Formats: sequence, structure tokens, C-alpha cells
Amino acid sequence: MTAARDAPQAPQAIEPGATLGMLGGGQLGRMFADAAHTLGYRVHVFCPEPNCPAAQVADEHTAANYDDLAAVEAFAQTVAAVTYEFENVPAATAEACARHAPVRPGQHVLHAAQDRAREKNTLAAHGIPVTPFVAVEDEDKLRHAVAQLGCPAVLKTAAGGYDGKGQRVLHSEAELTYAWEDLGRVPCVLEAMIDFEQEVSVVAARGLDGTVKTYGPIANSHRNHILDVSVVPSGATPDTERAATDIATRVMEELDVVGVLCVEFFQVRPGTPAYDQYGSMLVNELAPRPHNSGHLTIEAYAASQFEQQVRAVCGMPLGSAKPRSPAAMVNLLGDLWPADSEPDWSRVRGEEHLHLHLYGKAQARPGRKMGHLTALGRTPHEALRDAVEARVRLSPALNVAPD
Repeated sequence: MTAARDAPQAPQAIEPGATLGMLGGGQLGRMFADAAHTLGYRVHVFCPEPNCPAAQVADEHTAANYDDLAAVEAFAQTVAAVTYEFENVPAATAEACARHAPVRPGQHVLHAAQDRAREKNTLAAHGIPVTPFVAVEDEDKLRHAVAQLGCPAVLKTAAGGYDGKGQRVLHSEAELTYAWEDLGRVPCVLEAMIDFEQEVSVVAARGLDGTVKTYGPIANSHRNHILDVSVVPSGATPDTERAATDIATRVMEELDVVGVLCVEFFQVRPGTPAYDQYGSMLVNELAPRPHNSGHLTIEAYAASQFEQQVRAVCGMPLGSAKPRSPAAMVNLLGDLWPADSEPDWSRVRGEEHLHLHLYGKAQARPGRKMGHLTALGRTPHEALRDAVEARVRLSPALNVAPD
């Protein structure tokens, strides 16, 4: 008689009191640490910078380079699980962590998201609608890609690049050589230019049990290629919003994500060829971590994206993603800071519907994200007005026109 095999055991939840590891020391890591502390966890940050925003609020900090694998392994041995706040974690770093603790989202998600061509091919293979694209490795292939997709089109480096870095718009074939040289003659992706109504994002969380919770869609506008304003509800029709959340849920399930991931979309304009072929939503990019547009979830939802990240990483049930209020968030960039001084914070103090978050960065520089401000309102339009007006009060000379 053959002995019965034991059924596979479900992973044990990581209980409060444990230490969680965070790769990266920026504002996303800082807000993760705040959420982890609220839920009763300790946080150990791994980041090269000695006084990074996350380290300022963490319980422990290892200041070492990501390629110092001995330091990485020593860090991973002190934590119950590892997560990250940026997607360009070196593969060797993630592998070294995984030898000692679960890494969530997993290395397969990092691998897909670290290369735009790989990311789009992965999504397309799962039937997820993505922006039409061609991967290019040299100038000849770029020329063929332009002939295939036409102009205008957007040339993006396959690896790296954020906040508009590593991208060039090709208005005509005459700009091809300059764009290729300007981006450093590295592997790229050429994407068709989409006629879209607005850019939206859906932040999604998925637990170890497969439960998915979504936030949004959140409507986003950019200034100088950096996210400027995010608003929820997005103003799209219920059917269009449902299409976005359905796609985001499919992404989480198909990629077997455990943790938080943001899906960035183009909301395609009805009546265009792209709408007729692909529908109302096309995936632009993935970010396998909390996202700038989701910062408004801290006040506008029952559980924030950072609380969900903690819960998912620990194998706990996800929190409620029920909205509390329409909301708008504005980024506060270093441009807002007067020379050798601070903005006049008293101009936004004392208003209960305004929520100021500063990231603890010592030096303000143009384009650097120093903080954000969220306004709650009866309607998204009211929240947007109040958020933008509050920022103007901090710096009346700031130009807030979007791209």
C-alpha cells in the first residue's frame, strides 16, 4: 500500500514583530516603512546613500552598493521577506536575497519589467492589449520599424529610463539618426503614437491567496515628462473604467504578482483606428511597486497602496480598497523651493482637507520630487482645484501647465 503524500502546506503568514527588507531608500520605501510600522513590523532598508528618505524612518539601514553581494546576503538573512521600491534592482541582488527570504513581487516580475521589449512581449503573449511596438537593436532595424509604424512615433530605450528620460519623439524619418545617436545606440523600442484622451493608471495589489484589489483608474497629467497631477475618479465612463481594472487584474494574475504593481494606460480616443482595433485601454508600461499616482490612496482609500504592499509581502489578507472621497494629488518638485530656504508651509496649514507629505530630502533640485500634497473634495474637480491652488499659494511663480 502506497503511503499518502501530505498535501502541500500554504505559506505561513509573517506575523507583526518581524522585520521586512526594503531594497531602495527613496520616498516609496519611506512610505512603506510608515505603513509597516503602523501594522506592527520593523523595517530594514538596503540603500547605498547614508541618509536616504527611507533610512530616516527605518529601524535598520545597510548602506552598501547593490552589487556588494556579501552585504546583500547579510541583509537578507536579517529579514522575513524582501520587497523593493524600484524596478531596476540588479538580477544578482534579487537572486542573493531570494537565497534567504522570499522576494515579493518575484524575480520573474522584475525580469519582465526591466526591459520594455520583454515587458511588452510578455503582456502580448498573455493577450493583454499593448501599444503597437517594434524592438530595435540597430539603426537599420529602427528604419524598418519607422516604415512599419509610421511617424510620429516614440523611441524609448529598452532598459532604464523614467520620468521621460531615455525617450525621443520621432516626428519624421529625418529625425531617426539623431534620436538613435542621442539615446546612445542601445537597444530600444519604437512605439506607435496613440491618439488618447488621457493617461490613467490602475494600482493593484495581489495577495498570496490570489485576491486582487485595485485602485482607480487614476487620471494623470504630466509637466516636463514628470507626473504633475493625479485625480480620482478619472472621469471616464463606468465601462471604460471597468476595462482598465479588468486588464490590471489580468496582469496581476497572468504574471503571478504577489505585492503591488501599477499598470499605466492610454485611454484611447473613440473613433480612432486604435480604438477600433484594441478597445478603450492600451497598456503603456508596468511598475512592479507602488506608484507616484497612488500616493493619494493614503487619504482617499480605506487601505493605502503601501499598507497593501505590507500585507501582500507578509501573506496577510489584503485591506479594503474602498474609496473614502474624491481626491487629487500634486507633486511638489524642487522647483518650488526658494534658494536657501523652504516654501511657506503655513499657507497650506490648518485646512483639514489638505494633506502635506515631505520626503526628507536634504537638497532641492529642479525636477526632483521633494514631496506631495493631496486634497480631498466632494468632487474630483473640487479636489483638483484645491490641490493646484494650494501649490500655487506655496509658490505663486510656479508654472503648473501640463505637457
